[in-house]
Amino acid sequence: MEKIILIALLFTCAIGISQVKMIGKSGKVTFEASVPSFEEVKAVNNNVTFVLNPQTGEIASLALMKGFQFKVALMEEHFNENYIESDQYPKAVFRGKIEGFDLNSLTADFKSFVIKGKLELHGKSKDIKTTARICKSVTGITILSSFSVNADDFNIKIPSLVKNKVSNKINIQIDAAVK
Repeated sequence: MEKIILIALLFTCAIGISQVKMIGKSGKVTFEASVPSFEEVKAVNNNVTFVLNPQTGEIASLALMKGFQFKVALMEEHFNENYIESDQYPKAVFRGKIEGFDLNSLTADFKSFVIKGKLELHGKSKDIKTTARICKSVTGITILSSFSVNADDFNIKIPSLVKNKVSNKINIQIDAAVK
């Protein structure tokens, strides 16, 4: 009986160890919706959480919307109250998979991978496919990516008064490290 319990415990531990996830809580997400000849519409969030399962290539991230900081405080206020409605939709979540991901193939040089997944923002969900550059460092894994989305895909309304000053196309840049 003791042998069966010991074997069961070892099996359970092996499963737990094989599902180790790599986490980073200080990922950087930058978005820009600027239009030429007008004031820059750009914000940065330096506290985005990223989780990577190195065995499966599954990746997820969570950004609190009130964590995005603008150069102009009034823009930040409008972003949170009028556009993204942060009290009602407090976070953006991405869940996806890095295609062909193999932890053992990573080196200190960046290698390109395709990431496919869903971005949930402002109560809507959209399929995302992007290329990411990924490398291994002494401290973990670095992931760099950029892609664009449209504000109207997430039912984010840009008032006609500022429609010519804010782009519907939002460029997003990711810089994350997990360990």
